[in-house]
Amino acid sequence: MQTVAAALDRLGELAASPTVARLASAFEAAGHELALVGGPVRDAFLGRPVNDLDFTTDATPDQILAIVKPIAEAHWDIGRAFGTIGAKIAGETVEITTYRADAYDGDSRKPEVVFGTSLEDDLTRRDFTVNALALRLPGLALVDPSGGIEDLIGTTLRTPAAPEQSFGDDPLRMLRAARFSAQLGFHVEDATRDAMTTLAAEIDRISAERVRDELSKLLLTDSPGGGIRLLVESGLAARVLPEVPALQLERDEHHRHKDVYEHSLTVLEQAIAYEKSRGVLDSPDLVMRLAALLHDIGKPATRRLEPGGAVSFYHHDVVGAKLARKRLRALRFDNDTVAAVARLIELHLRFFGYTDGAWTDSAVRRYVRDAGDQLERLHILARADVTTRNRRKADQLAFAYDDLEQRIAVLAEEEELAAVRPELDGAEIMRILDVKPGPVVGEAYRFLLELRLDEGPIGPDAATERLRAWWAQRESSPSG
Repeated sequence: MQTVAAALDRLGELAASPTVARLASAFEAAGHELALVGGPVRDAFLGRPVNDLDFTTDATPDQILAIVKPIAEAHWDIGRAFGTIGAKIAGETVEITTYRADAYDGDSRKPEVVFGTSLEDDLTRRDFTVNALALRLPGLALVDPSGGIEDLIGTTLRTPAAPEQSFGDDPLRMLRAARFSAQLGFHVEDATRDAMTTLAAEIDRISAERVRDELSKLLLTDSPGGGIRLLVESGLAARVLPEVPALQLERDEHHRHKDVYEHSLTVLEQAIAYEKSRGVLDSPDLVMRLAALLHDIGKPATRRLEPGGAVSFYHHDVVGAKLARKRLRALRFDNDTVAAVARLIELHLRFFGYTDGAWTDSAVRRYVRDAGDQLERLHILARADVTTRNRRKADQLAFAYDDLEQRIAVLAEEEELAAVRPELDGAEIMRILDVKPGPVVGEAYRFLLELRLDEGPIGPDAATERLRAWWAQRESSPSG
């Protein structure tokens, strides 16, 4: 947290930038108010980078367009129905929104858009006091009607109005509380937290797309664990991502087992660390983080209490992949994300067989083939899934995975492992066997692929010879 004087100096520098200065001058000349609002002002006080420039004004969307058109390199009105006009000015992207005073009607999944006339009223309708800050332009007057500066100093999340009213106006704000608590490292004050618990069912009024976007933003923070805990403790997770609180399996004094919920949060934390340290994936990586959080959600459905105090979760990888696919589709995630997360969950246990005995080159090839373009994420998930406190066991697993990655690297260099395919294509198969397109070509292709995986590259001539031998045997067999 910077001092108020240092933050104001930083805001002054921002206001003097070509983009902000040009906008402020244009709105003043048109006789309209303009203020830098929300995140940029908050982040100036927190010493965080200011990435987005958001403004608010008393001008209507039509008036905003009329003001920005002469000074913008480009402009767009995709958010016009909600009072927002976007523009590119002096090389920077900005959003300018008419003062708002909207609310939910109690049943709708979308807010009724109502434009306001006062900056102070607009700010007191916002989600949290730390976001209800504005800098009037061009005069550089700080506006803080709800005590946001004090809450920044106290690292507190609190709603400007009564939390029941604020969350009633937009229940998505309850998810935003979890996200901001993780993103900023702030604590949610008691009355706000209590209202989240009391009003958790109101989140059902929010569209799946908006819930998805907010959950994604939470997972993409540097340390999402605290926000996830808040969602679970408030009861919100039970309504938007019920598979996570379900990981809090009932304890049995005779069947002790690892706390699956805590384990999953630890895996998420460790996956984020690997994601950053390995530097291969773009970070933050949403697919990686979803897979880490959800990798064990099949355990509650597959939990079995075995004789002698053991607990088993047979096939929880397959069950978990199905559950993840169903949940992510319900949240309207795109098909590629759904498929990638489900595949990672399905494969996350595969590595643990590596320590039971030496894998053949064929097994390593199949591991790479099955992972496909998710291999790097699978590397991270498998490593992050080791949360044992037994140092010897943890080191053994780490060394084993180091060895596996080294073998993959060697085979990849020798065999172009990332593009494993038969050494004869479909056209060549039809020519060699003198057959027409049909199921038999696919059968021959699969035979050659298995041969490639088992033995590595053997060359087109040897592959042709093996194909003919396979074909002869197939034709001579009773079922051929």
